[in-house]
Amino acid sequence: MASCDVPLLGRISAGDGPTMGRRRQEGPSASMSPAFSLKESDDEFLAGARNRHVHVVDVPAPLSEVWAWLSADDALVSWSPLISGHRWTSPRPFGVGATRVVTLGHAVALTERFYRWDEQQRMSFSVESASIPGLRRFAEDLQLAATDSGTQLTWTFAVEGGRMLQPLLRAMDSVTKRITASIANGIVHRAGAPVGAGNE
Repeated sequence: MASCDVPLLGRISAGDGPTMGRRRQEGPSASMSPAFSLKESDDEFLAGARNRHVHVVDVPAPLSEVWAWLSADDALVSWSPLISGHRWTSPRPFGVGATRVVTLGHAVALTERFYRWDEQQRMSFSVESASIPGLRRFAEDLQLAATDSGTQLTWTFAVEGGRMLQPLLRAMDSVTKRITASIANGIVHRAGAPVGAGNE
C-alpha cells in the first residue's frame, strides 16, 4: 500500500493536477472507479483523530456568499488546483444526507455524505467510500461565523488509515497539513483577496 500512496501524496502536494482553466465537475470516469468502504465518522472522531488539521481562514466576503460557494456546483474545483472533480449526487435543496463525489488530483475519488447541514452556519461530512484502499475513516467539518470584515471559516480535516496506511499518514503529517491548508486557504482566492490563515 505504501508504495502506491507515497508518490500519490507527492503529486497532490506538488500541485500535479489540472490548471485553473481545465478544472471541472466530476466526469464519468470517477463513477467507474472501484469503491472501498470506510467506517462512518462523527463529531467524536473529528475532535480526537490522530491525523487532524484545523485551518482558520478569514474570508473578505459576506457569510451568505461564502456558504453559497461551499455549496455551489463548482465548490472546491473553482478555488483549489488540487481538486480535479466535484459532483453533487443529491438533488437540491441540500441537507442532512446529501451526497457528492470529490476527486483529488485525477487520482482519488471520495464519496461523501453530510451528517450535519446547518444552513449558513455549519456542514460536516463523513467519507463513505474511496477509490483507493487503506483509508479507515475520513471526515471534514466547516464552520462559519460572521466578522466585521466578512466571514471566519474554520475547516477541520480528520483522517485515519488502516493498519498499513496509518504509519505512512503519521510520517507524512506535514505534507497532509500543507495539502489541507491549500484547500482551505484557496477559498480566499475566490473572494479575490490575499491568502492568510491560522492552523493547528
